[in-house]
Amino acid sequence: VPRGRCSEECLPGFRKSVREGYHSCCYNCAPCSEGEISNHSDSELCKKCPENEWPNKAKTICIDKVIEYLSYEEDILVLFFSITSVIFAATSLLILGLFVWFWSTPIVRANNRNLSFILLFSLILSFLSVFLFLGRPVDITCMLQQASFGIPFTISASSILAKTIMVFIAFKATRPGNSCRKWVGVKLPNTVMLFCSSIQVTNCIVWLSISPPFQEYDMDSYPGEILIQCNEGSVIGFYTMLGYMGFLAAVSFVLAFMVRTLPDSFNEAKYITFSMLVFCSVWIAMIPAYLSTRGKYMVAVEIFAILTSSAGILLCMFSPKLYILLLKPEMNTRGTMLGKRLLLKQRINKTKRELQI
Repeated sequence: VPRGRCSEECLPGFRKSVREGYHSCCYNCAPCSEGEISNHSDSELCKKCPENEWPNKAKTICIDKVIEYLSYEEDILVLFFSITSVIFAATSLLILGLFVWFWSTPIVRANNRNLSFILLFSLILSFLSVFLFLGRPVDITCMLQQASFGIPFTISASSILAKTIMVFIAFKATRPGNSCRKWVGVKLPNTVMLFCSSIQVTNCIVWLSISPPFQEYDMDSYPGEILIQCNEGSVIGFYTMLGYMGFLAAVSFVLAFMVRTLPDSFNEAKYITFSMLVFCSVWIAMIPAYLSTRGKYMVAVEIFAILTSSAGILLCMFSPKLYILLLKPEMNTRGTMLGKRLLLKQRINKTKRELQI
């Protein structure tokens, strides 16, 4: 075929395009469109790469797309998350050991020590659940990811709610003739914790039975990349789980805020208020960031929220008790724990005796 003198040869990576107003043997050279290649000169058309491949920079051959996920080999974030998770889980285990060692002391017994042990154990599980989010996702890890942090988190929130209710009832019970006295004890908080946790367990079982999370290959979000991620399956199940945790945290925050000024030297309601404020703030900020990202960065946002909120609960709830246990052991007495309330009660009793005399 004779070659026209009005056009240069189109190199690989380009295709012929019509030059308006000239003879048909005259043409322009246009680069191939995104996702297409041409591997010989003067191509009439470019051909599209397969779904799992992408053109090289010259658009002459198709190469495999880059696979993106939180990899142990390539991402420094994985190392950071792993070390942070282990440190906080070990810290929680150490605190649990200290509480067992000081089992019978007033500071450990304050506001139901069994709930404190359950709270610490659930925080350990929450920190360790991070490892299910790291590495290449597969169907089984996708199914376990959300339940592995949702259920321990709910147990933590339920334990804190039960503690808050006990503080609230204890405050009401100090008033003469109040009917709340009959609820003081270990039975009510244990029932509250089990009931609230069972609702989340039921939700997760229904979610995983009907529409469980699964591994997903996202080939369209970013050109030249395959995002391996977990699809939540039922979006309703996922946001019901998050919403229920938020509901428990909000109720705990409101109740604790109401009784934060109790006349005790050690008032756990103040620390519950701070811990629930941290919890709610982290997850409210996490949702828009979670929805606006894709792939490994979306997973990193969720991991950051898990670690931050768990660490906030751990520090706010247990650092005051650790301070007294380790640095101020002379304050670890019943009189010091009750403080102003005990003094007020003694004054009332003294006044009653004087009036009787």
